[in-house]
Amino acid sequence: MKLNLKHCSHSVGQNAYHLVWKPYKAKPLFKNLHFRKVCFGALELIASQYGFEIYELQVLFDHIHLFVECPSTIALAKALQLFKGISSRILRRNFSYLRDMKRLWSRGKFFRSVGNVSWDVIQNYIASSQGSWSIPDNKLPAYYHQRKIAAFS
Repeated sequence: MKLNLKHCSHSVGQNAYHLVWKPYKAKPLFKNLHFRKVCFGALELIASQYGFEIYELQVLFDHIHLFVECPSTIALAKALQLFKGISSRILRRNFSYLRDMKRLWSRGKFFRSVGNVSWDVIQNYIASSQGSWSIPDNKLPAYYHQRKIAAFS
């Protein structure tokens, strides 16, 4: 598997997640093939509008699986808000019987970050990292040294 690192102006990294969410009260809304296709299209439209990259998407009978890479400027909570909120609006606009529902999606969700490195590799890297980011106090310029409050009066 190749490393899918995104290079931005001031950062390099990977922001990929496996997301799962269900309709409100786990109703099997997606038994209708047309409904599933509209939902699939809505999620792809949201992804293209906001710069998400979908690696895998499955709209199943009673839940949705989405493997997606988020732009570095969009937090996970915001990504879920966009996918659930905009898809709800699109589906309600296309299927009038959904307008009577209190909410389309349940509040719950599953998320897990996905990358090319496992948990134990990261833990080992941090535990055995060499060097320090701190600079000894005697090497700092004078303007970084702490002064007493009386020195400012």
